[in-house]
Parts: sequence; C-alpha cells; structure tokens
Amino acid sequence: MKRVPTYADVKQAARRIDPYITHTHIRTSSRINQMLGCEVFFKCENFQRVGAFKFRGACNAVLALKAEDAARGVVTHSSGNHAQALSLAASIRKIPAYVVMPHNAPDVKKEAVKAYGAEITFCEPTQEARENTAAKIADQTGAVFIHPYDNPDIIAGHATAVRELLYDVPELNTVIVPVGGGGLLSGTALAVKSILETVQVIGVEPEKADDACRSFKEGRLIQPDKTDTAPTIADGLRTSLSELTFEMICDFADDIITVDEKSIIRDMKFIWERMNIIIEPSSAVPFSALFNNLIDVKGKKVGLIITGGNVDLTRLPWHDCSS
Repeated sequence: MKRVPTYADVKQAARRIDPYITHTHIRTSSRINQMLGCEVFFKCENFQRVGAFKFRGACNAVLALKAEDAARGVVTHSSGNHAQALSLAASIRKIPAYVVMPHNAPDVKKEAVKAYGAEITFCEPTQEARENTAAKIADQTGAVFIHPYDNPDIIAGHATAVRELLYDVPELNTVIVPVGGGGLLSGTALAVKSILETVQVIGVEPEKADDACRSFKEGRLIQPDKTDTAPTIADGLRTSLSELTFEMICDFADDIITVDEKSIIRDMKFIWERMNIIIEPSSAVPFSALFNNLIDVKGKKVGLIITGGNVDLTRLPWHDCSS
C-alpha cells in the first residue's frame, strides 16, 4: 500500500509548486445563482497551465524527485491532461518525459504533449496496454514512473486547488468535484476536512463510468476492466479508483453521485454560452449534479472546481446531440 498523504504534504506541495503554477481565479454567475437558489463559486482550473488542474500534481511529483532519480526522466500513461502536465513539468526541470497515450486520445491533447517536448508512444485503448507499455519504457530507459493519480505527491499537488479556493471563499458549505481515478477527489476531501471539517465534499461521476460511486456505496473497491472507449463523453473520467484513492475517499469524502450523458453535454454547452468559458466534458459533470437538483444546496455557498478546458473544437459533442 502506498503512503497516504497528509495535509502537511499538501502545504509542502503548495510551497513547492507556487513559482510555477497559475493561481487561478474564481468566477461567479448571478444567473446561475438565481436559477439554483444558491451561490456557486467556480474555481477555474481550465485556466491553469496546460489547461487543467493536472499540472498541480504533476509539477509537485516531478519537483519532489531526488536529483539522481529525476536525471533518468519520467514516464507515465495518460489520455491527455496528465500527459501534458507531466511533459511541461519535466521540461521545467529539464529532464526527459516519456508518455504512453491511447491512439484514440483527442488530437488536441496529442499535439499539446508533443509541443511540450515529450516522447509519445501510442498504445491500444485499454488499461492493460497503457500499463504494460509504460512499464516496458521504464525498464528500457530507467525513467521514474509517475502514475496519473495513484501517487501521494500527485494527490497532494491536486489538493492545492481547493486549498486556494477555501482561502479565497472561506465560508463555503459544499465542495463538488468530478471523479475518475480519484486523485482530485481524495486530495480535495483531505484538504477540505483538514481546513474546515464541516464543509461537505461530494464527487460526481458519469453514469456510464460509475465504478467509484458503486465502490463508495458498497464499501469495497470495484475495478472494472475499463477501456478508453468507455461510453461516456467525459473522457477524463474513464479511469478507475486505486486502493490509495479509494481509502482516502472513504475516509474523507461525504458522497459520490452520478449524472447522465445528456446532462453532461447540455451543461457543458450551458457553461460555454452563459459564462463564456471553454470547459471540457469532465468539468461539466459536477455542475450537472447541481443543475439536476441532485444535491441539496438551496441557500448555501458551493465551490466547484472546473477541472479543465482542453477540447477538440472540431468534435463538439452537442453537434450530434438532438437535445
């Protein structure tokens, strides 16, 4: 079992990555507040470097490496945002980065990884192919494997986003984030409960990739054989919890719920139109929980992390959606 990060790790991560990250701003919408009967504070990590919160964790993990380990480079597998984040973090430290990506990853993310200077190896869109290919590269190069979420330094780095949010809006009642592999939810829940235990932390997942929700409800880790072709538009949430993230979520999170695909597409489009910001489908998932009245937030102050904005503009999901 991997080391479970503490809030002291989160504070150390915040100091370590501070010179390199963007302290993203918070957006509000009077129209959305009126519609929902609450105040929603959007932490805009779509404006983070590489366009996603993932840079926080990757930056922390790369900078935390000992010099002799870092010199060998880093390797990971990712469909997109973590791949970009690790590539940029490696370039900052001036070390090699090797990235395994499924061949069906969004083109916009493939091009971004190339632009940050990583060496890409494409694989079949299965978890087994990702892991086996990354392990082979690590053996061949000696590079340090940095998992997209099953890593204490990644989790601690991700937690810095909600730490900033709570310092900017200290009176929050609820924090809502999307959940795939659980790196963001586990770090968010750890930080929130460490700062103010009364704040509710809720993860939201697509119905068509609902293993985290089922694991949380049943009290046992469910790890289906997911592939990168899982039938959800939220491609960033197709991964499954690890033992580490599951343990932390069970210890610190309050609930995990699910939303349907039509809601994700509808609410992604709504955010684009109403708030004039580009978000990817995974970022719309927690907002859909609010819009569908799945969480009691009437009269409350709600923090919501917009996790990313890397979208293939040639393949917008509502173009094929009759709703």
